Amino acid sequence: MILGADPMIETDDWWWEVLAIVAAKVLAIFVIALVGTMFMVWFERKIVSGMQNRIGPNKAGPFGLLQTLADGTKLFFKEDLLPDKADRSVFRFAPFLAFVPAFLLWAVIPLGGDFTGDNDGTVEWFGHTTRIQLADPPIGILLVLALSSISVYGVMLAGWSSGSKYPLLGSVRATAQMISYEAALGLSLAAVLLIAGTLSTSGIVDVQDGVGNWHIVTTGFIPFVIFMIAMTAELNRPPFDLVEAEQELVGGFNTEYSSIRFALFFLAEFMNVITMSAIIVTLFLGGPQPLWINEGSWLGDRLPDAIVGLDIFGWAGPFGGTLWVILKVLAFLYVYVWFRATLPRLRYDQLMDFGWKLLIPVGLGWLLVLTAIQLGRDEDWNVFAVVAACLAALGAAYLLFSVALGVSRRNREREGAAY
Repeated sequence: MILGADPMIETDDWWWEVLAIVAAKVLAIFVIALVGTMFMVWFERKIVSGMQNRIGPNKAGPFGLLQTLADGTKLFFKEDLLPDKADRSVFRFAPFLAFVPAFLLWAVIPLGGDFTGDNDGTVEWFGHTTRIQLADPPIGILLVLALSSISVYGVMLAGWSSGSKYPLLGSVRATAQMISYEAALGLSLAAVLLIAGTLSTSGIVDVQDGVGNWHIVTTGFIPFVIFMIAMTAELNRPPFDLVEAEQELVGGFNTEYSSIRFALFFLAEFMNVITMSAIIVTLFLGGPQPLWINEGSWLGDRLPDAIVGLDIFGWAGPFGGTLWVILKVLAFLYVYVWFRATLPRLRYDQLMDFGWKLLIPVGLGWLLVLTAIQLGRDEDWNVFAVVAACLAALGAAYLLFSVALGVSRRNREREGAAY
């Protein structure tokens, strides 16, 4: 069933040509992921230095673009240390458990294709119909959730196997943080799946034809905000980088790592930022879909004809979608760097409170509202009455939740708790 997801596999005459196309896709994704990671490291250092009135990398290559290559070469030839009290096999295996899922996630991300109108995103290459995507399994989003969850095991096992207390504390924090924010992430993702009606990543892109149909609009913006925050916490990015809080944990879970094993953790962190930005673009901003207004839509009837249906990358054909993906991902990468340069790190109790007491209740409540509205449309109910009932129910739930939190806070103060 998974192989059948690619229309190229359905032909009888497929052996050598199909294998060559698949191999070319794998090679292209490998190169894009590595080069993109190198660019992300340079991009973050350059943007942060500009925000802090510094120059940033400017020696290795033009504009310092080869600085990441120089750092990687240096790490490759450093001594590979192995602590005496470490669990040797797990210690060696953990970096790959963090690095490999970051690569595999690229397999299900649509990287191009024409999804506008009646087009389904397929392209013709050497007489074969395929997608600008390595694989399009019908359960692509479940694969994304599984791989993003597996990567935290690399962090957890790295800290546990180091035989040192500070890496262990970092890995314990990673586990608690993943559990706390994975729930909020899943609720926001469920809102997207409710509207899209499919688990396929290309199917999710296909239903977002036109800006008005992007899921950031159709889900009411709140799931997008929750997903963005939860994903920042999943990536251990500021202000949620307590897993690597150097003021408290020396270097965090990877304190005992050096050389190429440390480089694998470093690459996984920055590659995950690019990968998850592409996932957010796919889920909420149409992926390869152009930033255009559909004819006959509410906006299309109110804007000038010169703007309606305009695609600035239309000249690139199916690769115009690829250019749109790159542009949207770059916008999110800038936002992540902006977060790092401006937001202070949360306290650990603030991190837990924010996930359990705010994101999860809001995500669950909004999912119930979207479900009620969807059911009301299917059953031909009065939408305004459904929305009013949902708001009343959410208001009552908020009051009860506030009372429960107040009682819990007073009990903690009575017992002398710090927070």
